[in-house]
Amino acid sequence: MPEAEISNAVCPECDGRGWVVEQDGKAGTARPCECQKRGRIPRLLEAAGVPPRYRGCRLANFNINIKGAKDQLVQARALAARYVESFLRPDGRVRETGLLFIGPPGVGKTHLAVAVLVELVERYGVPGKFVDFTSLIHQIQSTFDPQAQESKAEVLEPVVRAEVLVLDELGAQKPTAWVTDTLYLILNTRYTQRRPTLFTTNYRLDPAGERPPLDRGADAPAPELLASRLPAMLLSRLYEMAQPVVLDSVDYRQKVLMPSRHI
Repeated sequence: MPEAEISNAVCPECDGRGWVVEQDGKAGTARPCECQKRGRIPRLLEAAGVPPRYRGCRLANFNINIKGAKDQLVQARALAARYVESFLRPDGRVRETGLLFIGPPGVGKTHLAVAVLVELVERYGVPGKFVDFTSLIHQIQSTFDPQAQESKAEVLEPVVRAEVLVLDELGAQKPTAWVTDTLYLILNTRYTQRRPTLFTTNYRLDPAGERPPLDRGADAPAPELLASRLPAMLLSRLYEMAQPVVLDSVDYRQKVLMPSRHI
């Protein structure tokens, strides 16, 4: 059957109504038909706003075969998988905490964060949102133009209200008072509303117990701490909001992808 005919076909289970009535000896109980879920998931994935570069990211295709870092990458992927598996609790509620992927550029932080988001959407039908923090700041700044089509509140609404949020590149923007206020609004709202957030950052959370990345020499300066980019009140909330997942590896783009792109 051609694709157009499949998309326009009437569901044989619900006859196109979207609901199935289950006989229970009385008037019957209506439940959503599975065809609603099948159509809903693609819409949720599109609404999540994952950039084209990352739309194919899944836990299954996360590259763990990096010399000297395989064990840690396997561990990071396994933790992400456990998060997905345990997202829905036995009482029907979802997890209130998220994950904080930490490491230098090119180690797969965004891949894992997006993979978790996509698999939560596909498995549980949870609405999610991907946001690059730097792009978000520029988008909010554009609302200051008198000719702007949307307000700051309209830009922030889907970010703070998303059932699951990926906040990519936490700490990438210089911590000016305005940036800090904006980040506080996002994090504090999600913290108080108990909405899970998946973060990525290039900045270390705690120097104790964290090895330097594999491609750094012994004399290289210590990585900058997230405490230098976030005020203490936000850092404190972050400790409660997300479990750290440290990725120490080489830059995959530089060591693997770049050589493979040579003509």
